[in-house]
Order: sequence, then structure tokens, then C-alpha cells
Amino acid sequence: MNARRTRGALALALAAVIGLAGCANPVPEPQPEPVPAQAPPVLDATQSARVLDQVEEVLATGDAALDANQLDPRVTGPALAIRSAEYVRAQATGGERAPVTIPTEAQVTITPDTTSWPRTQIVVTEQPADLQAPLLLVLIQNGPREEYKLWGWARLGEGVQMPATAAPATGSPQLSADDTSLVLPPEDVLAQYADVLTNGDASPYAATFGTSFFRSAIEAVRAQTVQGLQAVATVSETVAPEAGSVSALGTADGGAIVVGQMTTVTTAAISQGTVTLTDPLDKALTGKESVSQNLVRTWTDVVVFYVPPAGSDAGIQVLAAEHARTAVTGE
Repeated sequence: MNARRTRGALALALAAVIGLAGCANPVPEPQPEPVPAQAPPVLDATQSARVLDQVEEVLATGDAALDANQLDPRVTGPALAIRSAEYVRAQATGGERAPVTIPTEAQVTITPDTTSWPRTQIVVTEQPADLQAPLLLVLIQNGPREEYKLWGWARLGEGVQMPATAAPATGSPQLSADDTSLVLPPEDVLAQYADVLTNGDASPYAATFGTSFFRSAIEAVRAQTVQGLQAVATVSETVAPEAGSVSALGTADGGAIVVGQMTTVTTAAISQGTVTLTDPLDKALTGKESVSQNLVRTWTDVVVFYVPPAGSDAGIQVLAAEHARTAVTGE
């Protein structure tokens, strides 16, 4: 088998399926609502811009050195895991595969209106100069004396329209993971979608989500992996939600933007022969040139949904997603 061609095709296929065209739909401006006098939101537009500037500075420092330790002041969670793997890839390819560009110019800022922690801010970036998809950045502050950190990013799906949210001066309500004002509590959204990604149409929740660009991408790459290795291995894949990773900010219509982390594990149980690892990241993460028993790839996923309010006939929609290989083991 030609391992180089197989793995190259899989990587390119995923990028092609979940990447965005340059002509992304415009994001609606937040709609302010008339409200009585109240305390200002916990993070205004000026403070948000300052946070993004500081995140950009820390990313630039880490990127220049390809050193994940430099990211700690402003990067955490899946963002840190993904960026760390990107640094390994950049080193393994001699700089050919540079870290993903993360623009920090805000097109839309969604600030939290809450008195508790952790606090979540969501930013839709301007479209970058390379005409790739705008990113949806998720920033989290875990406590009153802690800084906001970049927790994750996800690429907006092609043709996706962001739901309207309150203006930053008003702030958006931050909902709990078990909030019942939506058609589905945020924590259940993540768990059920993970089941759909694992089981496809056989999942009892498939109709709740319908088709989405992210599911199509995952299933397409899974099928290519199976086809490429079927002569020498049996391939299985599971997707699971990460406990405690869900956050949600309310939308103008009473729904919510729900964000969560999932982990995808792809296992190739090799039944005969040896598979040569030609992908630089696979070799760097496993420390091996080949495997003869199991090849296990772990992917870190960030998924963003729009969830309608309870009683709505509208469906749950995947707005943005990121799927990145962050660990590989082999025997």
C-alpha cells in the first residue's frame, strides 16, 4: 500500500470538506434591545479588544519559538492542545506546515451578562486575508482574578448565518449546561451529537441534527480511512463529549449559541504486515517509523451549535467546528 498517498489524501480531504469558501455569508450585527437601567456587562467592547490584542501577542511569541510553554498566559483547553500539536507538526516538516493563522480582528463580539464564573466570550473574526473561513473564537475567564484565555476556535461552516445576539453594551445571558429553556439542554446537545457522529443514521438522535458540514466531513474521511486500510486493518472510530466543556450564551430569539469539546479516537487494528508511517506528525507523535499492531489517532474537536428556544420548530444547527489531530500512538 502507498501510506504516503493514503495519509496525504485523508488530510487533504478533511481540509477540503470543512474548509470555507472565501465568499462567506455576512454575520448579522448584534441587535440592541430597549432595556431598563442596569449594570453594564462584565466585559465591554474596549476590554474585549484589549483581551484579543493580548491573545494575539502571546500567540505570536509562541509561534515564533514553536514553544507551547509560551502560550500559558493566554491559551488553554483544546486551543492549547491543538496549538501544541501544530508546533510539533511545524518542527517535523521544517516549517512547511505552519500553525493555523488565527485572526483576532472582531467582526462580532458576544459578551456575557453574568455575575458568576467561569465566563465565556465569543468572537467572530473578520475573514482573513487568505480568504479562508472566519473563525469563531471562544475565550473563557475561570475566576475573578484570572485573565480571559483563548479556550478554542472553530471554522464557520460555508453558508452559515450566525444568529442575532445582544449588543456588547447589553451583554448576552450565560446559560448553564443543564438549562431547560432550550429545545435541548446544552450538555445534552453535545452528548447526542457525539452519538450521531459515532453511529450516523443508526443514532436515535440523528433526526435532531439532520445533516451538517461537520458530520459530512467526519464521515467522508472515515470512509476513506477504511478504504485505504481495509486490506491490512480493521478501522473503528468513536466520538465522545468532554465532561465540563459546555458553555452557552443566549441569542436574541431566546435560543443559545452552545460550545463544547469532543474527542474523536480512530483506531486501526492491523491484522497483517506493517504500516510505514510517512506522515511527519504521525512519526513525531508516535516516535516510530512503522507500526504492526494498532495505530490510534486522537483528534480534538471544538463544535459550536445554534440551539433554538423550547417550543420552537427550528432545528439545532452546527455553526462552526474544528477537528485536529493532537495525539497518535502505535505498536
